[in-house]
Amino acid sequence: MKRRDLIKSLTILPIAGKLFPIQSVLAAPVTGQNIPFNPQDKPMPALHRNSFVMDGHTHVMTRELLMKTDIGQRYTDGNVDLPRAKEGGVDAMFFSVYTPEHYYPGRFETKNTFRVVNLALDQIKKNNAVIELALNASDITRINKKGKIAAFLDLEGGYDLEGDIDLLRALHRLGLRGMQLTAHNTTNGFIDACNDISYWGGINDLGKKIIAEMNSLGMVINVAHASNDAILQTVEASKHPVIYSHGGFYSIVNHPRCISDEAAKAIAAKGGVIGIHFGSLFNNPKYWAWQKPPATPRVTVPKGTRPASLVPGSNKQTIEDVDKTLALEVPLNFRGTIPEEYWMHVDQLAKVIDYGVNLVGEDHMALGSDLDGGPELPHEIKDISDYPQMTMAMQKLGYSDQRIKKILGLNWLRVIRQVTEG
Repeated sequence: MKRRDLIKSLTILPIAGKLFPIQSVLAAPVTGQNIPFNPQDKPMPALHRNSFVMDGHTHVMTRELLMKTDIGQRYTDGNVDLPRAKEGGVDAMFFSVYTPEHYYPGRFETKNTFRVVNLALDQIKKNNAVIELALNASDITRINKKGKIAAFLDLEGGYDLEGDIDLLRALHRLGLRGMQLTAHNTTNGFIDACNDISYWGGINDLGKKIIAEMNSLGMVINVAHASNDAILQTVEASKHPVIYSHGGFYSIVNHPRCISDEAAKAIAAKGGVIGIHFGSLFNNPKYWAWQKPPATPRVTVPKGTRPASLVPGSNKQTIEDVDKTLALEVPLNFRGTIPEEYWMHVDQLAKVIDYGVNLVGEDHMALGSDLDGGPELPHEIKDISDYPQMTMAMQKLGYSDQRIKKILGLNWLRVIRQVTEG
C-alpha cells in the first residue's frame, strides 16, 4: 500500500485492506510542481541567513537505500539533498529514517530499521565535509560553528512492532536520538495510531515502559501519527517534553492526522513543540474539502484483541521483494497536478503557524516539512532550497525577528537540549 494513498484514504478509521479511489487528476504521472523552476529566483532575507534553521521532519535514506544514490549529490527530482539544503540555509534537520508499512506483513521492520540507520551513518560519514551526526544540542551548535549541517537521527515507522526495549537501546547506541512511537499509520503493540483501529485506548503498560526508557536514554519522543488519547497519555507519562514533529491543526483541517487543540495545549504545557507540515492535505481546507473521501464507520474491537499488525500472516515475500515494491514509489513525492483554486500558497501555511502561536504560544511552534515524504507543497516551495519562503511568509505576518527565529529552529534546539542534556 502506498504511503500517500494510505494517508489520503483515511478519515476516521480504515476498513482493513480497503482504499478509496484517488481523484483521477492526482493519479496523473506528473513529477514535481506546476510552475517552472529558476534557481536565480530564490531570495534569502538576512534574517533567514542569520537564523538557526532546523527542520523537524525531513525524509532521507529511502531513495539512497533502494536506488544506491548519495545524498551529497544534487538530484534532479525529489525535495532533499545536501547541496539544496545548504542553499536553503538549513542548519540542522531531524534526519528522519523511515520504515513504512511495506515491511510489516513479513515482519521485516526491525531488519529495515537497522539497515537504514546504518546507511544513514555511512552517508553522513561519506559527506562529512558538509554534514555531521549530532547526539545532543551542544553537538548541533558545535557542528554549525564549523559551517556544517547537523543531522539529528530520528525514526519514523516501526522499529519493532512488539516494542522490544533491547532493540531500542541498541538503536540508541547507534546514534538514534528521536523516535516516532507509532508504526507510522499503524497501531503496534504499545500505542494506537490516529489512522488505525484503537486497540489500547491510547497507550498500554508497555508503552509507558518504552516512554520511561526513552526518558532515561535522553531520546526525543515523537507523537506524530498517534491517536488523540495516545498523545495525551504520552505527554502525561513522559518526564520530558514531547514533540509532534509534523502535521496541521484539526480545527483548521479535520483530517485525523492533524492535532487537536486539546493535545496541542497538553504538549505545550509540558514544554514540547509542534511542527507544521508543509502539505496542502493538512493545512488547506479547500484542498481537503476537494480530496476528502467518504466517511467510514468507526471500527471497535473487543478489549484485549491483538492488533492486526501483530497477527501472523501468510506473506511469502522476501525483504528484497518488498524493496522492489517500495522502489516504484521513490522518490516519495506528490505526483500530480492541482487546480489553481485548490493550490496552497505559503501565506496559508503562515496562517496555520499563526493559529498555533495564538493557541499555544511562540515557544511551542516550529516547522516539520515532511519534504521527500509526499506533501503537496505550496506554490512557492519546490524543494528544501526554498526554505527562506517560510521566513518571508512569517515576516509578512508582522512577526518579530525573535519570534521567527524561535519558529525557524530555536524551539527545536531548546527541546533537544532539555531531553538530551537535561
